[in-house]
Amino acid sequence: MSRPNILFVTADQWRGDCLGALGAMPVATPHLDALAARGVSFTRHFANAAPCSPARACLYTGLYQMTNRVVRNGTPLDARHDTIARMARRGGYDPTLFGYTDQSIDPRTTEGDDPWIRTYEGVLPGFTARLRLPESNGPWFAWLKRRGYAIPADPWDIYRPVGGAGPRPSNAPPVYGAGETETAFVVDTFADWLTEQRAGRPWFAHVSFLRPHPPYIVPAPYNTMFDPAGGPAFRRRASAAEERALHPLVAYWADITRAGHHYVIGAGDGGVADWTDADFRVLRAVYFGMIAEVDAEIGRMLGLLAEAGMAEDTIVVFTSDHGELMGDHWTVGKYGFFDAAYHVPLIVADPRAPAGHGRRVAAFTEAVDVVPTLLGLAGLPVPGHLDGASLAPFMEGTGVAPAGWRTAVHWEYDFREVASGRAQAMLDLPLDACSLTVQRGERFKYVHFAGLPPLLFDLSDDPAETVDRAGDPTMAAARLAEAEALLAWRARHLDRRLTGLALTAGGVVDARG
Repeated sequence: MSRPNILFVTADQWRGDCLGALGAMPVATPHLDALAARGVSFTRHFANAAPCSPARACLYTGLYQMTNRVVRNGTPLDARHDTIARMARRGGYDPTLFGYTDQSIDPRTTEGDDPWIRTYEGVLPGFTARLRLPESNGPWFAWLKRRGYAIPADPWDIYRPVGGAGPRPSNAPPVYGAGETETAFVVDTFADWLTEQRAGRPWFAHVSFLRPHPPYIVPAPYNTMFDPAGGPAFRRRASAAEERALHPLVAYWADITRAGHHYVIGAGDGGVADWTDADFRVLRAVYFGMIAEVDAEIGRMLGLLAEAGMAEDTIVVFTSDHGELMGDHWTVGKYGFFDAAYHVPLIVADPRAPAGHGRRVAAFTEAVDVVPTLLGLAGLPVPGHLDGASLAPFMEGTGVAPAGWRTAVHWEYDFREVASGRAQAMLDLPLDACSLTVQRGERFKYVHFAGLPPLLFDLSDDPAETVDRAGDPTMAAARLAEAEALLAWRARHLDRRLTGLALTAGGVVDARG
């Protein structure tokens, strides 16, 4: 093919160990497993930020948070930053969105009472939105209504379990059935659009699924597909109280994370930290069911490609914005510094690169690598100032890592609360001290805070991240080495947009050219 179609698929809050082919969790993902068999799986792939807006800003710009500066949901994306959609559009594609991108408009680019300044769920610049599906889910509710469902006065009540919600997790299903989820609705919309595409006109589609993001509920048969007793032990300290003692940020998260806040609709205001091991196991089984449901819809979407005769002309990329703790460390969600909140799946399937089909890559890769990978595979220019690097070399030949490939991954997490000031008040920190940066290598994981004590984990004997070694005198040299490496990383990657240029008598010289 001269120029490939691009199908860029994201799911929200999908842990990196939750693919059936990896065998780490008792999940069922036959369709993604089949995609991996005709592509390359990157088994140690990490998000660069959390929650949704910051994670996606890194994913869509190829820039670390220290440069794109989208630090929280609702932080505007500076208009000067390029995006994967704009880059693809300049290359002749019409990047088309199905779902959401969670990128807030730069308020300096508009005037008056523009409605886009009242939501963090804006559309990434460069995309044509065929289906914009924010968390308010208006288009999906309209679709359900046409199918005979009565939409509650409070639309969130659609997620209440049949029979009502108790204070603890349950595997009771919602009122809507399989094939009627938001995921199915998105795939139906994509299916209609796909019939409009014509041979010889390459397309770029971004299908962005909300699930398995909470609320944690899924229709039959997925709600009872997995036994809560199954699966590995959770990674955590012996009790929720001991977990709190690890670090002030952990205690803060335990204090603010409520059962009924987004996780189990109607569950009341009890703390997630009060749940038992059995409660977390029930919730995890529901989460596995949600993953299976999304996988089934992805299978339907890939089947549509095959039926249309487009499978051999289409590069498919599947990933997630960030992970999910799901019972690890006695909590849920995506916060802080733990691996489970940042380790995410990445599958890249390029029919033109059969040498890599079925390959599993264990090298460290990051969300910022997706933009240069997509651009490179599409034959488009890759800007030299991006923080990520193309993963194409892993898909070719023997798949050996390029010389100088990273030996650690990094992510950032900002926990400021701009509107409420809650984090600043509870942790006694100024606004700009509410942040952390992680350097995670083969053995050590170092967490540097702007205003709280650091953490150091020796993953060789503590893979569950339960013992802080930052204050251990025998680890002083390791802590210093990790801190210096983190500082060097920041120095290398601070905004490089113009730093490779020089204006000379002969014109502009571009050292990154």
